[in-house]
Amino acid sequence: MSSETSPRPSPSAEAPAEEPLQYDEGYAPEVGVGPHPLPWPQGERYDPELLAHGDRRNVVDAYRYWTREAIVADLDTRRHDFHVAVENWGHDFNIGSVVRTANAFLAKEIHIVGRRRWNRRGAMVTDRYQHVRHHPDTESLTKWAAAEGLPIIGIDNLPGAVPLERTVLPRRCVLLFGQEGPGLTEQAREHASAVCSIAQFGSTRSINAGAAAAIAMHAWVQRYATIPDPAL
Repeated sequence: MSSETSPRPSPSAEAPAEEPLQYDEGYAPEVGVGPHPLPWPQGERYDPELLAHGDRRNVVDAYRYWTREAIVADLDTRRHDFHVAVENWGHDFNIGSVVRTANAFLAKEIHIVGRRRWNRRGAMVTDRYQHVRHHPDTESLTKWAAAEGLPIIGIDNLPGAVPLERTVLPRRCVLLFGQEGPGLTEQAREHASAVCSIAQFGSTRSINAGAAAAIAMHAWVQRYATIPDPAL
């Protein structure tokens, strides 16, 4: 049973790419809670190590002191019907940001297309609470999506793209994002059921890939998700 606790390094320490720590490797203020006062809460979902030593993970308060497995199991009961896929041909630093946002909006699964290894630093270890699937190429993703009955919706400001703001996204779908700079590959455009653009009004040619992913996911959430009442 893993507690996911680890000593905080000095600001000069370099965290391994495979196991990034929370909140910029110790530069930001410490988050979370300390050891739980006695008596401890009972139940299999609680991690004795976290109860004893504190929980400094990047999780909402409702999941404090829970094991990772218990958190994932609870999220699985209410994940949304959209998937997020992102192309990974050049080890784009924005992929971590896309994954973190996919966790925030509770995507069904995350799909990495291309290289298996991706830069996890920006994900802030939120990928631990998601189901991540790898596809060696776009064709593999397309075959998987077709078998699941999921249309692929590309997000990119390309000639012929339809405005996201005027589009009703399918409830069950795969939102596909390209890399920062080149955007969606030609193969991805060919396999997408539709490509949606995001309206821009300034001088820049494009917006950050992580920001574009957040906008697209929020468009889905606005239409289909159950928004909790803040008064409750």
